[in-house]
Amino acid sequence: MSRIGKAVISIPSGVTVDISKGNLVTVKGTRGTLSEQINPDLSVSVENGDLTVARPTEQKRHREAHGLSRSLINNMVTGVSTGFTKQMELIGVGYRVSNTGNLLELLIGYSHPIYFMIPGELKLVTKMEKGENPTIILEGSDKQLLGQVCAKIRTYRKPEPYKGKGIKFAGEILRRKAGKTSGKK
Repeated sequence: MSRIGKAVISIPSGVTVDISKGNLVTVKGTRGTLSEQINPDLSVSVENGDLTVARPTEQKRHREAHGLSRSLINNMVTGVSTGFTKQMELIGVGYRVSNTGNLLELLIGYSHPIYFMIPGELKLVTKMEKGENPTIILEGSDKQLLGQVCAKIRTYRKPEPYKGKGIKFAGEILRRKAGKTSGKK
């Protein structure tokens, strides 16, 4: 039995879960509404404020979908109740960041600024404080969308392994390489 799949999801107060025909799970909370189509073979039930996902057989396809479906629903419940936050840092001399509404402007060593439009479901905050690295803070209720947007921003300048310059997540530990050693004799 899947350890993740058999775990029960406790639904916090202020969050409602609606399961419609065809296993369309809709979660409503203070931070918005999210919905996800779950595998129709699985059974999703809500009892006494707890949500459970069960699979009909031990077939490989049912085992694969069991834990995934439970995790997706748990992320939706967490997203509409507390939300998710990702923080990214720009490391490099002259790297700057600013925003106008949901339009992100990155100055990261290219001959031109890079403009990136953040989806309306996410909230964008940028910080440029003296003595600290420029920071991008993204908040939202949809964990998948938040991760996709952060990954796209990171592709503009991935951290390189020698000096660590680039866009990285806050708290991320980068593997660093030693540079060339000169041939002293």
